[in-house]
Amino acid sequence: MFNGLSDRLGKIFDGLRKRGALRESDVDQALREIRVALLEADVGLSVVRDFMARVREKAVGEAVIRSITPGQMVVKIVHDELVSVLSGDDRETARPVETGLNAGLNLAGTPPVAVMMLGLQGSGKTTSTAKIAHRLTTHDKKKVLMASLDVYRPAAQQQLVVLGRQANIRVLQPVIGEKPPAIARRAMQTGRLEGFDVVMLDTAGRLQIDAGLINEAVEIRNTAKPLEILLVADAMIGQDSANIARTFNEKVGITGIVLTRVDGDARGGAALSMRATTGKPVKLMGTGEKIDALDIFDAERIAGLILGMGDVVGLVEKAREMVDEEVAEAAARRMMKGIFTFEDMQQQLSQVRRMGDIGGLIGALPGARKMKDQIAGANINDRMIARQEAIILSMTPRERRNPKLLNGSRRKRIAAGSGTSVQEVNRLVKQHRQMGAMMKKAGKRGGLTSLLGGMPPPGMMPH
Repeated sequence: MFNGLSDRLGKIFDGLRKRGALRESDVDQALREIRVALLEADVGLSVVRDFMARVREKAVGEAVIRSITPGQMVVKIVHDELVSVLSGDDRETARPVETGLNAGLNLAGTPPVAVMMLGLQGSGKTTSTAKIAHRLTTHDKKKVLMASLDVYRPAAQQQLVVLGRQANIRVLQPVIGEKPPAIARRAMQTGRLEGFDVVMLDTAGRLQIDAGLINEAVEIRNTAKPLEILLVADAMIGQDSANIARTFNEKVGITGIVLTRVDGDARGGAALSMRATTGKPVKLMGTGEKIDALDIFDAERIAGLILGMGDVVGLVEKAREMVDEEVAEAAARRMMKGIFTFEDMQQQLSQVRRMGDIGGLIGALPGARKMKDQIAGANINDRMIARQEAIILSMTPRERRNPKLLNGSRRKRIAAGSGTSVQEVNRLVKQHRQMGAMMKKAGKRGGLTSLLGGMPPPGMMPH
């Protein structure tokens, strides 16, 4: 999400930085280009108009034009305004992780607390329901009950049952012929009797908003009295996002937004438009198909990604969740002593793979946008990591612990055993040697590199 917008804004800001001194006409030209970039990213016209008015008011002032780094000042102004739009000027919403909310949600009520999911058909409500329930269960240690209120779509209730089974989360048993408000009532009663903390209510959607959809949603709301009413919206929906969000908010009342498919080829305007139109925060975003592919929405970090500043905070948090700290620290200690075996390297490759898509990880690094062509040329992807692991696993235990044993005949055997070429084996051996020297220095410095056990992004080392 936001890739196109990020690329466009990056080129505009690069041009501003290169100019050195700026005239008001230079700033105006850049702002016109930013306006076009936002509109092409499907940000609503009224949102763009308000956004640009605030940016221009600050960007053409004397303090900016005559500053030492005017281009950088304009970038900061745009960044701050993006954060303001995405968070609604509420800096607690801008950094929800710090508020102590459960999965970014307000669950401060008498259990069981109801969370109601709204949205059009195909927006990803059922999958998002399961993802939120999984996060509340694993991260926040909540006892969660899920209930499907979609009695219209074929197999909708069964879909939630399957997801619940996969995630080991209880799902209310469907009863043939039961109406949605009655299902909500039974779910809340079951939650009270069996000591559940949270009841997730997955409501039905329609292809478009109509009276039947709204009336049913209102009746369910009045029955369950949910603390959170979340609108689930596809990030790829485009210009319609603002109208959909406005209607649901006016007719039913929403407390927040869940964006789905943000890992797809979305222009990103939906997040800006829905937040600005409803005044309700984007609370969560689905970042993939897996049950744990759900992130708390952080306006500061999203604004940084849009402007190519990366998301190091998110990368560190993901590393803390996925990387075994004891293993990483042991590896870092060995590297500081100059010990770095292929077993260490294979362990780190495995940890990086567990953290998710390598393209997404690299995209979170500051400056990754500028290195896009270089990264593409290096063919850095999950398949490359798998091939590197295969090479290491085709070595004998002695060879993994002592790379000096790898003569020509051994490398040919390893290439044949791993289904790779001798050139790929040679490249990995060279990369291992370079990493050993580099990681010895990096381990002493600490920081993100040592948190990952001294592992830079695979393939980023010179060959």
